[in-house]
Formats: sequence, structure tokens, C-alpha cells
Amino acid sequence: MNVTLEKHDDGTGIITVNIEENDYAAKVTENLKTIGRTHTIPGFRKGHISIDQLRRRFGRDVKSDVINHEVIDAALNYIRENKLNCLGEILPVEVKEINLTDKDYTFQYEVGIGPDIDVTLDKNITVPFYNIEVTQAMIDEQDEALRQRFGKQEAGEAVDDNAFIKGTIMQLNEDGTVKEGEDAIQNNNGMLLISHIANKDEAAKFLGKKVGDKVIFNPANSANGNEKELASLLSIKPEQVEAAKGDFEFNISDILVVKPAEHNEDFYKAAFSRNFETEAEYYEELKKFIAAQLAPNSQILFDMTAEKILVEKYGDMKLPANFLKKWLVSRQDGITEETVDEEYTRMEPAVKWQIIRDQIAEKNDIKPTKEDIESYAESYARRQLAQYGMVDADDEMIKGFANRFMEDKNFSRQIVEQVANRKLFMCIRALVNVDEKTVSLDEFKALANPQE
Repeated sequence: MNVTLEKHDDGTGIITVNIEENDYAAKVTENLKTIGRTHTIPGFRKGHISIDQLRRRFGRDVKSDVINHEVIDAALNYIRENKLNCLGEILPVEVKEINLTDKDYTFQYEVGIGPDIDVTLDKNITVPFYNIEVTQAMIDEQDEALRQRFGKQEAGEAVDDNAFIKGTIMQLNEDGTVKEGEDAIQNNNGMLLISHIANKDEAAKFLGKKVGDKVIFNPANSANGNEKELASLLSIKPEQVEAAKGDFEFNISDILVVKPAEHNEDFYKAAFSRNFETEAEYYEELKKFIAAQLAPNSQILFDMTAEKILVEKYGDMKLPANFLKKWLVSRQDGITEETVDEEYTRMEPAVKWQIIRDQIAEKNDIKPTKEDIESYAESYARRQLAQYGMVDADDEMIKGFANRFMEDKNFSRQIVEQVANRKLFMCIRALVNVDEKTVSLDEFKALANPQE
């Protein structure tokens, strides 16, 4: 098999693959024999059909599949071995139908080749890094949330934002009287968590109420139109939801409120799995915790800013625009020759960034290792388990969940991409001049979303 490349001045090239009979004949015969062994063919016992019969029945399709596979593999191997910076995918110059009588074939593929650029990362490039200031208000808010989370439920005198109430829920007529009859909707075991009411105006109707009070509210509005939540609240069947769009009366029989946890050893161990000698030490740990929660936002903004700066610095490059437009039309439904210009304009910065990042990765030998990927998957598994309250999961359980995640090919591919992306920007951060600043949360939001 012979593979050659003819480069053109517009950033495209033609890969020509010449394939001869001895390049594919053995595989065609092997595939035909496999069909004879494994397929039930009318008129023949399985495994007792001659190779000539198989060629007559399946020869064209098998030969076409084998040659197509061999030729594409040869073209892609040529690209890898010669380290061609190809953009998009290879496109056949002409779609050919295999003629069984021919023995040798020639195929051609058009490729888009990225421009040669020299990306240098050094201290002459400055990228700002914005840390978010952890304020006392943030600390107090987080402290209150943790004390609520690890507090205890007890009978309450009045309904507050976090109360859990029980009682009867009765459907009302338009005049405000309780509806009676077989079609009336009533739930004698009604339960409602105030913080879960989606509509805050409806939630406000319950605040301050006491046992024995009756509250007129609209369950459909409370659920913001979510029919599943409405059916669950009223304990009705899905087909009854449409009839439950009006007002109801909630007769409160029980109020449970959360008594916030006290700052003591039990609370500290529940919140942070450790004790603190002083309350000041706890608040300092809380501040670190909030800073760690905010840190990913700072890193994301740094990544976005670094990408923008590097594209501005190295993005003055000539791309094979006509080829890329042709590739877009071939691969994406809904894109036509009439609409492709607009799509290409949106895509062009991403293509330039891909060329820049690929060179950074090659120059600095940035490749996700097996250990990197496993560590990321375990970190992801740990976060997922923590969301379900399993903050003390042991290493064996975490590794088990991580392995199950990695069995999903799509998820596994995403992890590899995310690990590679993380290593790339950590490399950029280490090589450029980082101008580190501390800003308020509002200032950070303005920087991250200047349009808002």
C-alpha cells in the first residue's frame, strides 16, 4: 500500500492511497470464511458453503468493507506518523463504488492542515488570577447552614423558613368553602417542608402560623406548575392534577422546626470530622472551607482569561476556511452552504485555540497519565457520595464507584478530556506571569459576566 500527500498553498492537502490486491485479499477471504462459519445461509448447512459461493453472495460487500477500512486506517496512520496538524476530519474527494473485477484501487482524501505557529509561554505574558474574598457574612451564613444541617427537629410554636408541617389539606370551592362530594380532593396526612415550596409568595402565607391555624394557599402555584410535585403533595393520581389547580386549605396539626446545633465537640466532628480547641479555630477552618469552595470559580475565570489572551497573541493565523466549511456541512445536520458562513464565524476562535493548546501540550509533553485519571475519577466519586451524605466512605468504596463510572465510555472520555484540560492550564499558570488579586464576590461576578 502506498500513501502520499500533496500539500496546497491554501492550507489543504490531498492524501492519496494506492491499495493493491495483496493488501486486502487475505482479510476478504478471512471475513468470508467467518460468515460461512457463523451465518445460517438458505440451502446450506452452517459451515458447509464453499468459498466461491460465499464470494458470489457476499463478495462485493465484504470486499468493499475491508478495502474501506484498510484505506482509511492507512490515511489516518500516515497523519499520525507524520504528525500532521489536521483540522476536522478527512473528506473523500470522490465516493467510489467497488468493482469486483478490479484488483488495484486509488482513493483520495482532502485534509485541512493547521498553520505552523510558535507558542512561547514565559513571564512576558501576564494573566490575572482573581481570588474571591471570604467575608464575615459568608462565614456566618455557612455557619448557620451547618448548624441547621446538623441540628435536631423538635416541636415548634410557629412556622419558620425551615419548618416541616403536617395537617389536613382540603380543596375549596370558588366561594372559599370546603368542597364536599366524591370528586373533592382531600389529604388527611398532608406534609409540607416550607423551604421546598418553589413559589416564595405561597411560602410566605405559612410563616408565623401556629398549630390549629388554617392557611389558604394554591398548591399548583406552590409547586410552580410541577405536576409530579403537586400530585405528591395532595396524594392524588396524575389524572386528577388538572382538577387541583385552585385554592386549598391547610389545617396545621403539627409543626416541626430545626433547633440549630450548638458549637460543641459533637457538632465539630459532624461538620468536619474533627474537634477544635477553640471556637476561633473552628471559624478559621470554616473560612478555609469556603475559600476551597470558591477556588474552582477563580480557576475557571483564569482559564477563560488565559485562553483569550493567548488567542489574541497567537491567533493571527491563516486557516483553511473553505475546507472547514465543507467539513461543517458534511458532519452537522442543519448546516447548509447558505448557513455555513455564520457557523464558521462562531467556530473559528475555537479552532485557533485548539491549534494553540495542541502546541502547548506537545511542547510541554502534557498527557493524562493512568494515575491522573484514576485520581480524578475517585475525586468525582467522593463528591458524588458526599452529596448523598456519605462523607465518610472508605477508600475501597470510593474506588469501586470510580471504577463503575469509568466503565461508561462517554464518561471515561470526558474524564480524560477534563484531566488533560486541567494539566494544560496548570502548565500555563506555572509558566506565565500570574497577577494574583483578591476581589469581592460582586467584583468577581462582574469580571466573570461583564455583560450582566
